[in-house]
Amino acid sequence: MTIPLSPLIQLVDDDQAVRDSLALLIATVGLRVQTWADPAAFLAGFDRQAIGAIVLDVRMPGLGGLSVLDTLIAQGADQPVIMLTGHGTVEMCRRAFKAGAAEFLEKPVDDERLIEALQQAVRQHVRSRQRQRADQAARERYAQLSGREREVLGLIVEGLTNKEIGRSLDLSPRTVETHRASVFAKLEADSLAQLIRRYADLVEGDHPA
Repeated sequence: MTIPLSPLIQLVDDDQAVRDSLALLIATVGLRVQTWADPAAFLAGFDRQAIGAIVLDVRMPGLGGLSVLDTLIAQGADQPVIMLTGHGTVEMCRRAFKAGAAEFLEKPVDDERLIEALQQAVRQHVRSRQRQRADQAARERYAQLSGREREVLGLIVEGLTNKEIGRSLDLSPRTVETHRASVFAKLEADSLAQLIRRYADLVEGDHPA
């Protein structure tokens, strides 16, 4: 059995003193930290599968923090990003949030604010990954349905009764009931509400209006 690792914080800042002090601070609350001086090396080498967050300095030689943020978003990285700057402006803050930053903090960073922002970002990332896994599992279960079962599911989601489904598909009530039971079993749904909540979007995508 694998031992779950604590969340991993990626810390990208060209100032070694800042990296060392923030890494020490972050480690005090039980979070793992990986530090990077070079934003290009970070983009090429950080663990995109890890649960955690990214702390990113805005002003760095070469590749600036906002450019790094744009690249992360374009590449589909899903870790929340907390931007740090020693010379913040309203425009810079606006750009960061518009680009997808989770938080924007000015240096010298208040320890409590940074830790609170990191813990919130990690919780956000955990919830996001859980939704991704649930959505993937739902797609895999939906793929197991036969064509007829998908038709029945589509009509269930529309709110039709078994009798109405039978008339629509020219099936006997017993056959509809058999298909309905199979749909619920394959999709691992315990109730009609759960079935609709989990699968209505997939049905709609399969049968666009």
